[in-house]
Amino acid sequence: MNSQKPDIEIAREASVRPITEVGAALGIPASALHQYGPLKAKVGLDYLETLQDRAHGKLVLVTAITPTPAGEGKTTATVGLGDGLNRIGKKAAICIREPSLGPCFGIKGGAAGGGYAQVVPMEDINLHFTGDIHAITSAHNLMSALIDNHIHWGNDLAIDARRVAWRRVLDINDRALRHVVVSLGGPADGFPRETGFDISVASEVMAIFCLATSLEDLERRLGNIVIGTTSDGAAVTVRDLSGDGAMAVLLKDALMPNLVQTLENNPAFVHGGPFANIAHGCNSVIATDAALRLADYAVTEAGFGADLGAEKFFDIKCRKAGLEPAAAVVVATVRALKMHGGVASENLAVENTEAVANGLDNLRRHIANVEKFGVPVVVAINRFTADTDAEVDVIKQEIAREGIEVIECTHWSDGSAGIEELAHKVVELAESGSAAFELLYPDEAGLFEKIDTISREIYGASEAIADKSVRDRLRQWEAEGFGHFPVCMAKTQFSFSTDPNLKGVPRYHVVPIRDVRLSAGAEFVVAICGQIMTLPGLPKVPAANNIGLDKNGLVEGLF
Repeated sequence: MNSQKPDIEIAREASVRPITEVGAALGIPASALHQYGPLKAKVGLDYLETLQDRAHGKLVLVTAITPTPAGEGKTTATVGLGDGLNRIGKKAAICIREPSLGPCFGIKGGAAGGGYAQVVPMEDINLHFTGDIHAITSAHNLMSALIDNHIHWGNDLAIDARRVAWRRVLDINDRALRHVVVSLGGPADGFPRETGFDISVASEVMAIFCLATSLEDLERRLGNIVIGTTSDGAAVTVRDLSGDGAMAVLLKDALMPNLVQTLENNPAFVHGGPFANIAHGCNSVIATDAALRLADYAVTEAGFGADLGAEKFFDIKCRKAGLEPAAAVVVATVRALKMHGGVASENLAVENTEAVANGLDNLRRHIANVEKFGVPVVVAINRFTADTDAEVDVIKQEIAREGIEVIECTHWSDGSAGIEELAHKVVELAESGSAAFELLYPDEAGLFEKIDTISREIYGASEAIADKSVRDRLRQWEAEGFGHFPVCMAKTQFSFSTDPNLKGVPRYHVVPIRDVRLSAGAEFVVAICGQIMTLPGLPKVPAANNIGLDKNGLVEGLF
């Protein structure tokens, strides 16, 4: 295979099957598919309800080391592993998140895999897809409009405009909208107040969308959202404003999981897309449950490194959905390990076994983090052409001392043939029964205790710190009955610490909690750490500057 071709060119050359054939491979009848053209479809919720008596297959999580500009390839490994499992005769489906337009036009690019381990139609998936994120944006902003409208027309609920916690959202990185004033212009335009925007994929509506188990559960959770308080501190919910029904209507079709295919025509559920650095970083429970009931293996990914995505996958998604992973894969690259070992990006092509060895502490910490949950681990080295055998051997030899196997993978250039060995190892781990899944903290622990536990046990911090006002708010929520919620940490993805510049494994650091937000509908508490932003900005040269249409009207520059 020619591994030098752009991802978009590889995707266009793929031999794809009608989505009805992909569904039929899982036993899904054509009548249960709501098609969006010949290559993508939503699976009807009515049909999925008929599967509830089926036993679950094996759940496999793909996570990674701390991300660097050198790249790790976690989504690519997820797609490749799904293909690899099917190659060795296992019935497998993958479950990944829907890409946000923010990263697509910002710095990260698309999120549909890469090389010969992609999901297609790649352009559709990265650009609007079936409109799910737009539906979430609309449902969220409908609530924003209802709040200001209620205040304008007399404010019967006595909402304190200074204490409205519900912001607006959009799915584009736009730092200018982080802090805004609305309702300027006079009495006809409402009561002016300060607010701001978050990115749509960090919306509580997105979190609810991904954790809901049915339309009824979706509407219940939407109604439980706390949008603010009265002047005497009483909570005001979406249900109080009678917005839950209309929001559910906007999300009704979106809640059906999306079915597409890999380049090797294997089934892929792409549904929901919360970020892992500012949200909980997992695809929808509905899609994962469908894959587990329709296939023997469901392979899913959780955003960024194991300190963020994997921790939230275990402590939030698995806790809420009653899931028990059978195995986990930690993805690393020689290039990224060199960066954690102190090598500058311009020197990554030069062999440096010492830097690889120095960077292994980061990999060891991520392995240990997964093992804290009782899930057996294998390491996948996503191999680049410039990697040398000596560098790969250092990883294998050193990590073998931890009792963990390291397997080279070339799925990016070779598709399923390049990840077959990993597929066999995953089956061995999953079928061994060695998983003894356990959560990091119990429901009954205090909210700040949960924050501190994650900071110490997962980030390796000496402690978490917070102002009295933050601690008082947490205690108030505990008194109001929210103390059993898990915690969703909003933290930079580039370091175990809250300083994105600290690579490797920082020690003796503290985790400052700048703010906390109650997500009563999603049923977790968000802890905002350090300077993390809930609406990213664009880089100096955005990816959008290189995306356009060629003379034939085809998209170019998308990756």
